[in-house]
Amino acid sequence: MKKFIIAISSLIISILSVSQAFADDIYLYVTRHGKTMFNNVHRVQGWSDTPLTKPGVEVAEQLGHGLKDIKFINAYSSDLGRARQTARIVLETKGDQVQINEMEGLRETCFGEYEGDLDPNMWTPAAKYLGYASDQDLMEDMAKGKVSLKKMIDAIAAVEKSGEAEDYNKVKTRMQASLKAIAESAKAQGGGNVLVVSHGMAIMAMVEEWLDKPITTGLGNASVTKIRYTDDGKFIVESLGDMSYVEKGKNQAK
Repeated sequence: MKKFIIAISSLIISILSVSQAFADDIYLYVTRHGKTMFNNVHRVQGWSDTPLTKPGVEVAEQLGHGLKDIKFINAYSSDLGRARQTARIVLETKGDQVQINEMEGLRETCFGEYEGDLDPNMWTPAAKYLGYASDQDLMEDMAKGKVSLKKMIDAIAAVEKSGEAEDYNKVKTRMQASLKAIAESAKAQGGGNVLVVSHGMAIMAMVEEWLDKPITTGLGNASVTKIRYTDDGKFIVESLGDMSYVEKGKNQAK
């Protein structure tokens, strides 16, 4: 009997090992939401929320067409309406019946009292805090890789008077923790592809330290940042702000 139990135990271990060896890779398709009303009028939009515009809906549909060959085992979005709406449109366009799981940790950066204000009214004091004459000068140095996203987000938090604006580490930590939970859930299912719809600044804060070069531009609406989750629990950014899926969807819709 003892030998039988040992033999069965060895067989189970072997089966589990083989199953793990043939488990699917885990790829996270982290997507920025489609264009919104506040994006259109250049107003600050963090935890505040506006719906997608007509072009925002269209770009989400194009993304859905472009991702039609990708099978998703799970789908997640932040609990803000623009992300949830984008995720729903993408999945409906693909014809997928995957349930959307909302996560507060996937929200955009909170900008405190600047929420809903015009963009320059936030970026100008942040730029001056960092020693720039204007917000345009700050953005030019970002494009040249001379100022980090961390410095920019922390500058906003420093000049925001209510104390409600999030600093870089707070955004990075909650975003990375959310992605880790999502990836581990996929791992428990045997791997596969996961759709994650979040927000531009938050996505960049999440991945900045995983990249081998500075981020020099914002993410386009409906862009895809593709991230591989390795067996040893590391995140590898395979593409940042990729618009090729949208372009592919445009061509398929013609």
